[in-house]
Amino acid sequence: MKNLLHFTDHLIPYDTFLNDIASRVVRLLKSDADDPEFVSQRKAYDMFGRRNVERWKRLGMVQSYKRPGKVEYRTADLRLLQRQSQDYFSEPPNK
Repeated sequence: MKNLLHFTDHLIPYDTFLNDIASRVVRLLKSDADDPEFVSQRKAYDMFGRRNVERWKRLGMVQSYKRPGKVEYRTADLRLLQRQSQDYFSEPPNK
């Protein structure tokens, strides 16, 4: 018997599920391969939108790193937040 994953609307063979996940991971890795580890605040504003970066920072979702003469953000953290579905009306998480 094949391994099946049961979703509320249909069944999917486990191999199909894994292949879909693997192809998505490869696509994301390729799209992010040329990203630098850190980007300046100005570049982060250009790439992700000033309001987004400021909101993520205010909510404690991303950390800024102060270097001599500039503020930087870890690109991987910003990409992760960019890809997450966000509820703008919910309360911020307590830290």
